[in-house]
Amino acid sequence: MPSCSFLFGYNTDRMLFQANEACKVLRSFVKQVRECQANTKDGLCVVINSIVTHTARKQFARALQFEDGAAPDIPFCDDEQPRLLYLHIPFCEELCPYCSFHRVRLNEALARKYHGALRLEMALYRQRGYRFSGIYVGGGTPTVVIDELAETLALARELFPVKSLSVETNPNHLTDDNIAVLRQAGVNRLSVGIQTFNDDLLRKIARYDKYGSGADIAARLTATRGKFDTLNADMIFNFPEQTRELLEADLAVLLDLKMPQITYYPLMVSTLTRRLMAEKLGEVDFRREKTFFNLILRRLEALYDSSSAWCFARKQAGRQLIDEYVVDFDEYAGLGSGAIGYVNGVCYANTFDIGRYIEELARRRLPVSAARRFSAPDRMRYDFLMKLFSTRMNVGDIERKYDGKFLKSLWKEMAAFTLAGSFRYFPPDLHLTPRGRYLWVIMMREFFIAVNNFRDFCRKEAGVT
Repeated sequence: MPSCSFLFGYNTDRMLFQANEACKVLRSFVKQVRECQANTKDGLCVVINSIVTHTARKQFARALQFEDGAAPDIPFCDDEQPRLLYLHIPFCEELCPYCSFHRVRLNEALARKYHGALRLEMALYRQRGYRFSGIYVGGGTPTVVIDELAETLALARELFPVKSLSVETNPNHLTDDNIAVLRQAGVNRLSVGIQTFNDDLLRKIARYDKYGSGADIAARLTATRGKFDTLNADMIFNFPEQTRELLEADLAVLLDLKMPQITYYPLMVSTLTRRLMAEKLGEVDFRREKTFFNLILRRLEALYDSSSAWCFARKQAGRQLIDEYVVDFDEYAGLGSGAIGYVNGVCYANTFDIGRYIEELARRRLPVSAARRFSAPDRMRYDFLMKLFSTRMNVGDIERKYDGKFLKSLWKEMAAFTLAGSFRYFPPDLHLTPRGRYLWVIMMREFFIAVNNFRDFCRKEAGVT
């Protein structure tokens, strides 16, 4: 049984007493579980994974219950803290059945009006004193109207001291002309939504006709490699009907391509999307998830380093930007319809009604429609989740950020995950073990599912189909 030495030199008598009491309770629980699961090889892990899943689901659902009443305005900024600017472009040529993000079918005229409003929104943040050092553009498909995107990015670089710029796209947009525009716009990282190279699965998830065969997609990636500081392949595992053999084949293609970066998400569908997807693709089976994730780790770990629990950067490739801006930035502003942001302890969401979004900004008003101020413990739990998502957390830094109150406040969580074998402490960092890494996959999956459920609610309220 792992010890409770997670308090690392910050121990006090009171904290030790609390930790020991927690350990007694948890050890008793673990003993009972082991006795009940004695004849089941992975029984304990199954039970722990189930507990983490249900606890995370409950806590994240609570955290995303936004407050009733008028949403607060975004406060003025009077510090130099590095923040990320997230820009959401909701337009897609076609809508994928598994996607829970805020997206609508492309209307070019509306998309051009939208970019105009987005540029107004950026200017309002500049007037409030914000200085963003990084930009992440997600969607939707940000590159559907690429000349508008280029103009939006040009203004962003004029308004803010941008050092890194990441853009999402799809394989059919990997053309010479588009790549030239993106390079001219200063894009450092291009993330391409692949999901799978298997033709049958591509057909089932409605991507084959849009983006071509797996071989076509691989050829486009080959032609694009080397044209950006970071080229990322966005993949998904645990689709219904995805087998171990299909996953192995996808991994073989990625390794053959020598992709600079691979992000392998578990399938994260909202409750509504899960029901709709079941009609077309079948039921999601989370029992296979750990097996699939461990397979991914085994195949990639020799040639790739971990940038996060599910992001892999090729060794000797240098420091690369990653999808999960929550890893590199404590705070991020969300701009665009349906964008979610987190600044000054406030989690907020812009209106999901695109017409209203444009109208509000025409009046020079920020289109915030919902918000929730996190309590101090909520902020600590959020940091705990996001910092360790990067697979390591500097204990001294996090203690200083919260004036020495972090470990005192989260001793129960620390004790529980220590007993589950999640951590190893190599000063100054707390590192996730392989077991802990999968537990963080579970928690981040449930976090994003909670966010997706919130998106579904907001889309319904806004009358978006």
